[in-house]
Amino acid sequence: MIQEVKEVDKDRFNLLATHPLQSWEWGEFREKTGVEVIRLGWYRDDNLEETAQVTLHPIPRLPWKVGYWPKGGIPSEEMVSAVEKEVRKKGGILVTMEPNVLKGQGMPRIEELREKYVVYGGRPLFTRWSFWLDLTKTEEELMAGMKSKTRYNVRYAERRGVKVVEDNSKESFEQYWKLTEETTNRQKFYAHNREYHRLMFETLSKSGMARLFRAEYKGKTLVAWVVFILNGVIYYPYGASTREFREVYPSDAMMWEVIKWGKSQGAKIFDMWGSPGPNPKPSDSWYGFHRFKLGFGAELVEFVGTYDLVIDKWLYPPYRALNEARWVYLRARKR
Repeated sequence: MIQEVKEVDKDRFNLLATHPLQSWEWGEFREKTGVEVIRLGWYRDDNLEETAQVTLHPIPRLPWKVGYWPKGGIPSEEMVSAVEKEVRKKGGILVTMEPNVLKGQGMPRIEELREKYVVYGGRPLFTRWSFWLDLTKTEEELMAGMKSKTRYNVRYAERRGVKVVEDNSKESFEQYWKLTEETTNRQKFYAHNREYHRLMFETLSKSGMARLFRAEYKGKTLVAWVVFILNGVIYYPYGASTREFREVYPSDAMMWEVIKWGKSQGAKIFDMWGSPGPNPKPSDSWYGFHRFKLGFGAELVEFVGTYDLVIDKWLYPPYRALNEARWVYLRARKR
């Protein structure tokens, strides 16, 4: 039987979460920002065997909504039907699904869903590619797997006295946010506002899922990262830095210390949260992040991609056309 999951089953819900965005705490955080959250679970003999967490987002100035189902598994047909029913009741036009499943493992099931449901390739909200680092390797093996320049940078930072500390205090968050503002202004990319980040960190850090690390040099915080950990995987979703003292490679020191921390927590994989894909152009705004992550010897992996589960087949085409036009307009504004 598929039904709404109650908070009493929060721990069981999290054990089945395939990604932090499918965790109970992430849903709780999104509810604090005013987003409606649907949590469904498939119970068999009181055992929770499959879950789905979908957020609902109103379309501005219109009475309809769109759903977002990020980083779940490939759902069963029964779960797809249950999600479709709930979203339809709430005025949803579609649900965008972005499974946290590698391409080679998930495509047969995606094709099965295509045969039964109206599923189209959707506009990506999450990157299709990421870097995964195998944390079951020894520290010596991980160091040997780095690019020679990255390995030099890590050792140089250690010699110069760059220190990385975990500090989840409010004062540490304020330093993180100050660096986030500096980074977004410098690199001209979009970031959520302070309240979004504050609620995110406040909610996820209570359970230990979110941790805040700072790289310090001569008493100054040069780099700050928020790191997630869930079910044997660590993630690097948010990071910020200053240009001051770049020559001591604080970001390289940060990455290495987070890798070692992840190993100490028993994590098996480090998901570095996104890449533009293989062979990005130097003009790509994410090119620098790609090269930085690649330097640590991580493997570039591809997920199955983005799909729209169509709830209303009549409203979906005009919505899709208007959304595409919106993105063309936004890209033009950035030029």
